[in-house]
Amino acid sequence: MTTLHITVGDREQLRTDTLQFVQAGEADDLDETDEMQVLQFGSYEDFVKSVTPLRLELIQAIAEDSPQSMREAARLVDRDVSDVHSDLKQLEVLGVLTFEDGGPGGAMQPVVPFDRIEMHIDYPLVEDLDTDGTQASA
Repeated sequence: MTTLHITVGDREQLRTDTLQFVQAGEADDLDETDEMQVLQFGSYEDFVKSVTPLRLELIQAIAEDSPQSMREAARLVDRDVSDVHSDLKQLEVLGVLTFEDGGPGGAMQPVVPFDRIEMHIDYPLVEDLDTDGTQASA
């Protein structure tokens, strides 16, 4: 099973995690579980702008039904073709899906190469906390 891991959180922590991953790769210390697709967002706002409920529905429809074209994908979710086209292009930029040649009449076929999506969202409710859990003074 192929899983897309979406993480949302502190940009500095994401940067640190990425550097550790790259260093492990350079040292050949990666095991099979490390070789996964990860999509990282630095803030919750970035995430909700990019991964909307309509786009999640579209991703799921493509994964389940394997439409042969963008037009067929739009029919699956009962949406306007131009809106779906725009969403598909954005999802391609994010790396959530790809396009293959060869649909009917040379149509581009959207393909989701994942069986599932796992999301980890770090959403602090209180900002500016010191390491001991007390609010930092100004």
